[in-house]
Amino acid sequence: MFSSDLKIVTWNVNSIRARHDRVLNWLQANEPDIICLQELKCTEADFPFDEVSSLGYIATVHGQKTYNGVAILSFDEPSEVIVGLGDDEDDPQARLVSAVIEGIRTVCVYVPNGGEMGSDKWAYKLRWYERLRAWFERNADPDEPLVLCGDFNVAPLDIDVARPNQWGDGVLCVPQAREALQHIVDWGLTDTFRAQYPTEEASYSWWDYRRNGFAYGNGLRIDMVYATAGLAAKCSGAFIDSEERGGEKPSDHAPVGALFKV
Repeated sequence: MFSSDLKIVTWNVNSIRARHDRVLNWLQANEPDIICLQELKCTEADFPFDEVSSLGYIATVHGQKTYNGVAILSFDEPSEVIVGLGDDEDDPQARLVSAVIEGIRTVCVYVPNGGEMGSDKWAYKLRWYERLRAWFERNADPDEPLVLCGDFNVAPLDIDVARPNQWGDGVLCVPQAREALQHIVDWGLTDTFRAQYPTEEASYSWWDYRRNGFAYGNGLRIDMVYATAGLAAKCSGAFIDSEERGGEKPSDHAPVGALFKV
């Protein structure tokens, strides 16, 4: 399925404990060089370090009890680890972890969903995007190799939404949400999937459990691997493993990845 190029993957697993076996089986079958996980829903103490280590991975984890939580797994030793947005705001939510791996600054994020338009959660989402842009200004350089991976809780384009009329007025698709994401992209990032497949439709990464979205093909592409220009130029492929969304007790998200000739 995949080549021997450097494989970088992002996956919102929606509870590492609930998806424990599925995650380990997927890692063993696909062997990504770097995988960014979101929505762990556990503290560092409850993360399966031993199991992922048995597969050759080193885990860099920023956990939180019950909610959120992010991790980067890699075969190579990470360095220059950064946990959290590191600004002056009092925010206990575990939504960002970053490390340099194989010379690439890897940033794993779980962007807030936003709840409902006009809610406190919506305001928090927009503010979090502002803080993320400030994080990039302080900690990264668009002229250096970098990937930004995660669940962005925004579908960038109408082509990334199965039913724009249904979702268009909600927090995943409204212009203000897309503008917030675009402000991050404008820092100097390329959407690796759209660079490979600029017009491909029905390429979704998330399907709502409550609406039986997967069975009805009602998905959205809200999980992305972004790369700075120099690294994006070396991208040799991109994929969404939608098959992993099927079967018993899947995450509501599929693994999303990019391949790089480095």
